Amino acid sequence: MAQKIIKVGNSAAIIIPKTLLQEVGLNIGNSVVVEKDITNQAFTISKKGSISTSSITPRFLAIVDRVNKRYGPALKELAQKHL
Repeated sequence: MAQKIIKVGNSAAIIIPKTLLQEVGLNIGNSVVVEKDITNQAFTISKKGSISTSSITPRFLAIVDRVNKRYGPALKELAQKHL
């Protein structure tokens, strides 16, 4: 959905259709968090208090996977020793 950025005072705004707000469980007046995702050159808008995944990129997941494969057994062993 293409929307135009408009000027509101010294700020900018994007009009979000009410139906789209309802689809994601937001209402007018809700507090939201706006995060920038530099990797995708995008913004993520989420309800305040929800968990954001915008920082989790495919590259990050690949690194986590490699670390788990290489060090997983040692990390599990260390975790068991500290229980």
